[in-house]
Amino acid sequence: MKNVHVKSWLRVRIRAALVIGVMGLLLPGTPIAQPPASPAAQAAMASGGTCPPLLRQRFERLQDEVEQDLCQYQGQVLLVVNTASLCGFTGQYAGLEALYARYRDQGFVVLGFPSNDFGRQEPGSNQAIAEFCENTFGVKFPMFGKTSVTGRQANPLYRELANRTGQAPGWNFHKYLVARDGQTVRSFNSQTTPDNPDLIRDIEKFLSTKK
Repeated sequence: MKNVHVKSWLRVRIRAALVIGVMGLLLPGTPIAQPPASPAAQAAMASGGTCPPLLRQRFERLQDEVEQDLCQYQGQVLLVVNTASLCGFTGQYAGLEALYARYRDQGFVVLGFPSNDFGRQEPGSNQAIAEFCENTFGVKFPMFGKTSVTGRQANPLYRELANRTGQAPGWNFHKYLVARDGQTVRSFNSQTTPDNPDLIRDIEKFLSTKK
């Protein structure tokens, strides 16, 4: 009989615990577990919430299509370029890589965004583009998956860059220079080569300015 009473007591306690647990979820003011923050939000929080809105974007890395958070580049001077493999300006890859090698230790980075928007001059897959860039020009600066950079289909980063400068890319190898603060943006057309004195002057000016 004693064992029967113990089992009955245990059943009552278990039921009571379940009821209390359910009621705890329903009562106003009871803390509810929140889903984990997105990777972009985690990066912004890790940096003290200082990541500028322009960089709160995620894009697939060209080589392996692993998502990357642009917040990792906050505080650096960025040269954002839409690229293509079959364009008359494709040779600018060499100059862009030279710029990256020259200034990277000072906080400068080139971000390449292959696009098939102009003249269908980037028809290949991400893998084919990556192999072309590495084998032909030895590109080491960060490159992202093929995307759209103009019109209604433009990705959010390029829409914001166009809004801030009033200039959307008109062809391949248009360039946006972004200051360390992630706010100041200057636009350079496709004919502006990576060794253009005006571009280099602005890069050096932005590099000399603290965030």
